[in-house]
Amino acid sequence: MQGPSQAFALCNSQDLVNSGDAVPFDVVYCGQTCMAFAIRYQDVAYAYLNRCTHVPMEMDYQPNRFFDLTGHWLICATHGAMYSPQTGQCRGGPCRGGLVQIALTENDGVVHWHTGLHLKPVEF
Repeated sequence: MQGPSQAFALCNSQDLVNSGDAVPFDVVYCGQTCMAFAIRYQDVAYAYLNRCTHVPMEMDYQPNRFFDLTGHWLICATHGAMYSPQTGQCRGGPCRGGLVQIALTENDGVVHWHTGLHLKPVEF
């Protein structure tokens, strides 16, 4: 059983631009260190594990780039699976379900990510 959620500063709010580059970070998910990313879409910040649901591979086609050319979908560079930036749900291509979402909050110009049932910070 895990205790209450903890918040960790991730980046300044201005680092996340609508449909722009992501801010990467590492998390421990189910006992494994995984890459994660935060993006901004329609003025709201979201974060997900960088793991396609079709085949558990990192999704970015260039470092920290997840949006398709329209800026409305997150896309897996390997298989073309498309996900909703607001929910992480699969919207097309070879994928099952949705991306693993990571809780974010934003206040006083700083974006924070939150631990959850299966998420914790990477210990160095």
